[in-house]
Amino acid sequence: YQHKMGAPKQLIFTVIVSSSSRYEKLKARQPVTDPSGDLLVELITGAGHKVASRELLPDDGVLIGKYVAKSIATPEVDAIIICGGTGVSITDVTIETLRPLMIKTLPGFGELFRKLSYDEIGSAAIMTRALAGVTDQGKVVFCIPGSPNAVKLVMTKLILPETGHIRKHAREM
Repeated sequence: YQHKMGAPKQLIFTVIVSSSSRYEKLKARQPVTDPSGDLLVELITGAGHKVASRELLPDDGVLIGKYVAKSIATPEVDAIIICGGTGVSITDVTIETLRPLMIKTLPGFGELFRKLSYDEIGSAAIMTRALAGVTDQGKVVFCIPGSPNAVKLVMTKLILPETGHIRKHAREM
């Protein structure tokens, strides 16, 4: 507990949902529901933090990379959450796109998330490649699965309790 003292109490997040099917509906001006994005915003703001921006993107490494790079370059943003694209499908490109932007990864994040997921859903938890790390500008980046159940689990058990602490250390000289 003492170690977390000095961590910022209010953080500013960027929220990105990666879903080609939802993105295509959005482009076609069809009604789109985004339960995971809605839940992310609700949990972030409910915990007293702010959302600087929210974006729905396709499973496209170039677009995801550009948007995340823009968020990393935005001084007020503390953390970036990319929801979706962490599975094993050929179209799941979030991890491959964002790992190179991290100067340090946090293996414990994925390990703990898979353990918590295993407790809830069993052996299917091995298929998530959830990842977290920090950038050279002290931003915290989380790559999480797209299901609302996964969002609720990872936000309540890992991201909300630790992001301020991670950010504090990521910006130490």
